[in-house]
Formats: sequence, C-alpha cells, structure tokens
Amino acid sequence: METLITDNITVDKLPGSLFNDPEIELSILRLDKIHPVISGNKWFKLKYYLEDAKRLNKKNIVTFGGAWSNHIVATAAICQLNGLNAIGLIRGEKPPQLSPTLQHAKEMGMQLVFITRDDYQNKKIPPVFLTEEYYLINEGGYGIRGAEGAATIPDTYDKEAYTHIIAACGTGTMLAGLIRTALPHQHITGISVLKNNYALEESIKSLLPDLRGDFQLIHDYHFGGYAKYTTELIRFMNGFYQETGIPADFVYTGKLFFAVTDLIKKGIIPSGSRVLAIHSGGLQGNLSLKKGSLIF
Repeated sequence: METLITDNITVDKLPGSLFNDPEIELSILRLDKIHPVISGNKWFKLKYYLEDAKRLNKKNIVTFGGAWSNHIVATAAICQLNGLNAIGLIRGEKPPQLSPTLQHAKEMGMQLVFITRDDYQNKKIPPVFLTEEYYLINEGGYGIRGAEGAATIPDTYDKEAYTHIIAACGTGTMLAGLIRTALPHQHITGISVLKNNYALEESIKSLLPDLRGDFQLIHDYHFGGYAKYTTELIRFMNGFYQETGIPADFVYTGKLFFAVTDLIKKGIIPSGSRVLAIHSGGLQGNLSLKKGSLIF
C-alpha cells in the first residue's frame, strides 16, 4: 500500500501571550502538514481499512460523506494513490453545481452517488454496493480499524512530554485512538463540534478494547452545531493565525483552538500543564466560507 511520509509533521510551541500564563506550555501537533489533500488525521484513520481491503483483494471502496466532507476528498485521494476505485455516498440530492470538495473528489476518480437525507441518516446503502466486491468504510472512518490507525498518531511526537492531549471530535474515532495509547498521567479531552451530541461518549467507548482510559468530553464550543460558526469564531481564527501563523478550519480546529485557549484562561486546564492540541487538518472546508472571511 502507498504510504504517506510523516516526517514533515511538526510540533509548534505557542507563545504564552495567547493566554497570559507563562507556566502553561501549549503546543500544536501539525498533522495538517502531512499532505495537501489527505490532511491531518485522515491518513491515520484510513490506513488500516485500506490494508484490510487490499488483503481481501477488494478494489472498490465505498464510504459516506457530505458536500464538504474532509473524509470524502481524503478517501478519493488515498484510493487514487493506491489504484483503488472510490465510491462516495453523498448526503442529499445532487446540486446544480458541485462543491469544490466534491468536484475535487470527482477529478480524482471518485464515483459520486447521491442518496436521500433519510437514507443517509440510516446509512442505507444502495443494493448494488452490497456485493462482495465492495469494501465499506464508515463515515469519518469510524470503527475499530479507524481507532487503531489513530492510535499510531502518538508515534509522531514525544508521548512523555505532555500532561494534556486535546482534540476536536466528530465521530470520536481519533479520540478513541488517543485514549488507547494514553499514559497514566495524561488527561485526554475531546471538544465536540456537534451540538448536544451526548451519544458521542458511548460511541467512543465502543471503540475501546476495555474500560481503561479516562477521558473527558466538552460540549460547550460547537458555535451552533456541526459546520456552524459565528463572527466571534471567525475573528478568533484570524487572530490566532496572526499570533501563531497556524491556519484553522471553522468546522473542527478553529473550535478546538478557541476551546483550548479559553479553558486555559479559565483555569480549567491548570497552570503548569503541558498541553498538546491535535491539528486534524480539514482546511479545505474553509472554501465554503464567503471569500475574504479569513486572512489566510
């Protein structure tokens, strides 16, 4: 299987001026630097599915996603790299004009199949894709293999160096992987980007091999819900970029970085902590914003 080079991942330490506490160390794991399309955590969540598909001699990969899905475009790119056929089951009716995300996925060879929102919610797969020649990957890479892949993310940084690991959560697959490999002294925190997604905790626990691993979910930084945002969030993202040079997306990492700095300022993450926030990529989602909203 074609693999990605992760040598260009960096850990960027941020200035204490962001939160007025010189005793806090906050660093960002720049998974967004892996690949311009297969960005952030996507490679880690998908790689063991691809290995399994190749082992089973499955040439056709079927997965789910919306019009701006990071997962859809990353799956299209990975399949192109590995000589596999990609089929995307896309939520809703086909629009008159494809989003840049779907257009890019199509250009990379993905077959786009639009299904009703009800069928999408129920993950109803068209019968033609239920035969043995197709290999199914859940939305966002959710599942045991996705979590096992995410559990290799800590191989890219010094695990011993941090007291707190914090990441944005959609399906919770990446957080489950981080929990699996957490050290006893580490606090693992997930920032849910969906509104009132209280089922997320059980979704994450179902991906853990046992009851080990303490973690916390925070539901206060969704800014209205999945793919929702406010002027406050956009203003923060621009200011964060000016301070750090690190771009964020408004769906996941903008909310994550806002949450981290706010939790530090409020003392919820205590002084003296060494915090690592995971930049999970997804910058292509910003293309859905009005031009000029962001300065990067």
